[in-house]
Amino acid sequence: MQSINPFTGQVICEYREYSFSEVDEIILKADRAFQLWKTTGFEQRSAFMKNLQAKLIEKKEELANIIVSEMGKVKREAMGEIEKCAFVCGFYAENAESFLRNEPIKTEAAESYISYQPIGTVLAIMPWNFPFWQVFRFMAPALMAGNTGILKHASNVSGCALAIEKLVGEAGFPENVFRSILVSSKEIKRVIGNPKIKAVTLTGSTPAGRSVASMAGQTLKKSVIELGGSDPYLILEDADIEIAARLCVDSRLINAGQSCIGAKRFIVADKVYDQFRDEFVRLMCEAKYGDPLDTETGIGPLARLDLRDELHQQVMKSREMGAKVLLGGFIPDANIPFYPPTVLKDVVPGMPAYSEELFGPVAVLFRAKSEEEAIGIANDTVFGLGAGVFTSDIEKGKLLAEKGLEAGCVFVNDFVKSDPRLPFGGIKESGYGRELSAIGIREFANVKTVVVKKV
Repeated sequence: MQSINPFTGQVICEYREYSFSEVDEIILKADRAFQLWKTTGFEQRSAFMKNLQAKLIEKKEELANIIVSEMGKVKREAMGEIEKCAFVCGFYAENAESFLRNEPIKTEAAESYISYQPIGTVLAIMPWNFPFWQVFRFMAPALMAGNTGILKHASNVSGCALAIEKLVGEAGFPENVFRSILVSSKEIKRVIGNPKIKAVTLTGSTPAGRSVASMAGQTLKKSVIELGGSDPYLILEDADIEIAARLCVDSRLINAGQSCIGAKRFIVADKVYDQFRDEFVRLMCEAKYGDPLDTETGIGPLARLDLRDELHQQVMKSREMGAKVLLGGFIPDANIPFYPPTVLKDVVPGMPAYSEELFGPVAVLFRAKSEEEAIGIANDTVFGLGAGVFTSDIEKGKLLAEKGLEAGCVFVNDFVKSDPRLPFGGIKESGYGRELSAIGIREFANVKTVVVKKV
């Protein structure tokens, strides 16, 4: 297993894959740790989690550099990712106890209530695109709920996986409450099948989600699955076009476009289409790709050459089928996985750019002659993770968000982002279950009914 710097092409480190027996021993130790961890009070768990929050801030630059070197994220975004991880630690340290407090329910019994109890060791299968945040948004609630965690990270960010495990230890958590395992994806079925693993969470591609969900289902284990997205944004006639274009470009280019909740499809009212198109393309032109450590760099390289090549094939096939390239659409460097900000129009059903997720800085523009047509285009996708609406009519925006758009989260006059205070997840082929908020911490809890009758 290798970590390769996508910008330099140099091997950062080679890692030995763990053997079956090593993985089984780690899982056994995590299960044993759970037997004690579940008995600790919220005050003690919170103290450890606040220590972890402090460690993240203390080592922010060091940890950000690991992210930059392993997957190419620009430095300022990597720093922001670490800060967000610290925030989620603090959030659950402060709120887990209230989220999991017994809930009394009035019945004919003398006493009846819902109790939230930990379930055991949870396996997390995480992707490379947000190599710290994806882990912490699972880990902070899972550990605060009294569970233990096993992380199977993407192999190209093994350094991040081991750094997180080390951080947990430095924060004072009991040994084996959280462990990383270095194994290839082909070994996942065996790991899920271990009887000490009680639940599974995955963030990744739709094919990976189908596979893991099936494996978990075969062993009747709870799973939370967060997959890809092709987020549509509606730009209505009364939108502030300058603000809308800026926020849409920001969302499309975050993490060099490698974000499941990045804005990808922009459906613009006919009356303002030309104005939005011109402003959007102008702003996309301003983003310069380059060294991710350079503060002047707008977007860094994609994580791997094969990912760049796959994205380019999607663009080229769409172009061959009739799509027009307004910007970008070429490979600037054969040896570095840069892909320029790219804008497509005249995209129709059947093209990859219409039906597939574009995991890179490629945007698709649609012209809509009516609000109904716009909603139809937006919902004509197998995905359902996020969506956006830009309008000066807030009530209309809320109505479209609640009733019109098929997605797990919809933002009005802003781009979609995950927030520890709000539930996060999708519908359709974007997955199921929710992370974050009170709902997220309860996903891996035994929602236990307790009824007491007087004798």
